[in-house]
Amino acid sequence: MPTVEKAARNRVPIGQKAAFGAGHLINNLIPGILGVFVVFLKSSEGFAMNTVLAGLIVGIPRLFDAITDPVMGYISDNTSSRYGRRRPYIFLGAILSGIIFTILWQVHDVDPESYNFWYLLIFSILLIFGNTIFSTPLIALGYEMTSDYKERTRLMGFANIIGQIAWMLVPFLYVLIPDKELFDSIPEGVRIVALIAGFVIILLGILPAIFCRGIDSSKMEGREEITPKALWNSMGKIFDGIKLVLKNKPFVKLCLATFLVFNGFQIVAEFGVFIINFYMFDGDWGASKWWVALFPAVTAAYTAFIAIPIINMMANKYGKRKAFLIATAISMLGYILKWWGFDPTNPYMLFLPIPLMAFGMGCLFTLMMSMTADVCDLDELENGMPRKEGTFGAIYWWMIKVGQGLALVFSGIILSLLGYDSSASTQTAEALIGMRITDIVLPVLTAGLAIWVMWDYSLNEERAMEIKEELVKRRGEL
Repeated sequence: MPTVEKAARNRVPIGQKAAFGAGHLINNLIPGILGVFVVFLKSSEGFAMNTVLAGLIVGIPRLFDAITDPVMGYISDNTSSRYGRRRPYIFLGAILSGIIFTILWQVHDVDPESYNFWYLLIFSILLIFGNTIFSTPLIALGYEMTSDYKERTRLMGFANIIGQIAWMLVPFLYVLIPDKELFDSIPEGVRIVALIAGFVIILLGILPAIFCRGIDSSKMEGREEITPKALWNSMGKIFDGIKLVLKNKPFVKLCLATFLVFNGFQIVAEFGVFIINFYMFDGDWGASKWWVALFPAVTAAYTAFIAIPIINMMANKYGKRKAFLIATAISMLGYILKWWGFDPTNPYMLFLPIPLMAFGMGCLFTLMMSMTADVCDLDELENGMPRKEGTFGAIYWWMIKVGQGLALVFSGIILSLLGYDSSASTQTAEALIGMRITDIVLPVLTAGLAIWVMWDYSLNEERAMEIKEELVKRRGEL
């Protein structure tokens, strides 16, 4: 077949890219709003919940992902339907996620802390199930939308750009929710915003199910029957599949590097809120709230419109591995610059580290997800059908979600150890210095470890093309 025809066929239409990106926006919107609401849980002006309890609310449910994500990946890998392997679950999962998210945050500050803790914990666990049904097939769908090495990076980059819109908008909830002209109290603001967010989750979440297209599953061999009884009897096969996936050395490197970079960033993500408010503005939320919102929003905008396009160009020119190493090293310099960026005498210095920091998150999901799609080809070459995009996606995103859960748990613990007092209007100098040092040292350390992990990553473009050609000879084009 002519090269031009192959290239045209492997290009993902812009409409499908946009729909897939809408799904990514929801995957970012849910944890983004969750992070803001957890800050208000800990805030003296919000719910004033103990920081450790607030961390457990988002940390404990992630343990359920260890079971639900691989099972959902296995189900979508083996599903046969007229609508494809992934799309029915994405549609259903978006609706469930939106409804449960709304119910989750219908809490009141006048209720006892123990009641709010158990209410939020139980519905957070239910949200995990709904979100698993949505996000695991969505990620798998992205891996199979194209088999082209470079188009995979373009697709993931485009989706990541749209996904960053969530991080541009969510920080302004720090401004809107405490606004007395909009809401009588922060808890009321949380409840109303959750209702609006639930509607948006459903509306945008169903778009990939309607417009995106995966591979032709009619040529798939070796798929299992999906019924409750068959699924129960196949639990051993599910974990056999997980073992096969975890024997894939390039994939293990991707997971470990992602865990390190994402976890290092997430643990200190809310530290910036407290440093800006208490260190730069001495606890004056009215004066600090716009800066609290602008710092992550501008970071997301720079990531979407500057960093990701540059990362895409670096990946095409130098390869995905080198692009990751370069971008991650640049982000480390940005984290270090935060020491001078958080300046009480000049708030505009906040923007100093952003151009460098943006490369960290920008490269993570653009390059790592593209490389995971390449790894799925390697797995088919080594282990045959059926293709296991769902299982790979489940394990990869389980690492991310567990990372976020652990980050929020450890964030609360670290804040407590540093002396942060959620009921106080100001913080001690020792607590603020501890937060500032941790805010820099931890992400720099984990990013450096991620570079070490990826240093000898072996699945380059030449090897990926060899694998693809061998697969086409074996079973034809999918």
